[in-house]
Amino acid sequence: MMTIISLLLLVSLLPHLTFTVHVDVGIVNGTEAKPHSRPFMVSLQRNWRHICGGFLISDRFVMTAAHCWKNETLTAVVGAHDLRHNEGPVRIGVKSYHMHPDFNIHTLQNDIMLLRLEKEVEQNKNVMMISIKSKKDIEADSVCHVAGWGRLSFKGKKSYRLMEADVKIMKNAECKDKWKDNFSASQMMCVYGHGGSCNEDGGGPLVCEDTAVGITSFGDPKICNSRERPEVYIKISAYKPWICSIIANVECFLQ
Repeated sequence: MMTIISLLLLVSLLPHLTFTVHVDVGIVNGTEAKPHSRPFMVSLQRNWRHICGGFLISDRFVMTAAHCWKNETLTAVVGAHDLRHNEGPVRIGVKSYHMHPDFNIHTLQNDIMLLRLEKEVEQNKNVMMISIKSKKDIEADSVCHVAGWGRLSFKGKKSYRLMEADVKIMKNAECKDKWKDNFSASQMMCVYGHGGSCNEDGGGPLVCEDTAVGITSFGDPKICNSRERPEVYIKISAYKPWICSIIANVECFLQ
């Protein structure tokens, strides 16, 4: 009887076991960012603890990954560099959570989300929005950048200071070869490099030429920054109509 029950449990878990990825990723083999050199970066926190990254795309909206939200109250911290410092950074509550309606928690398809803040962000030299106006796909081997407050190595120490790393865009064919059916070239992109994403900062931006083109989504469950299982980012340009429908800004439709 116990054997039958065990087999039934295994069968029920198979759909989930076939997709082995790791979310909530941050930076490994990176360097500390110059304080406030990335004023668009947002620390998303639950009970004063950093759980995910995000980035300002308007004075009222933060973009992040859908997997970052688990029906819990989040706070957006803007203007931060060292998360241990309370003076300077501004904490703003989230008024509404806009998860993509087709987000799939098991495959991480459509892993994108918008957070409407309780009040407008006052922009200054430490707090600034970033453009998402990329009109074309980024060419393979282009140098881009990632940043976050995640761990410095897999299961390693956290970084309270913002870290950054240069990465290169991977050819879609190579990424497809590594991730098979888990990768969709129309909705995703991969990167590689000496430094890159690691634990506890999903939702942060992939930035190319001062434009946010991707959202940190998932990677290998056992090792960070592996070319054999590269980090995958949601392609923002694929979601422009949906983004504009949430923001409801006339200028959004004119981009």
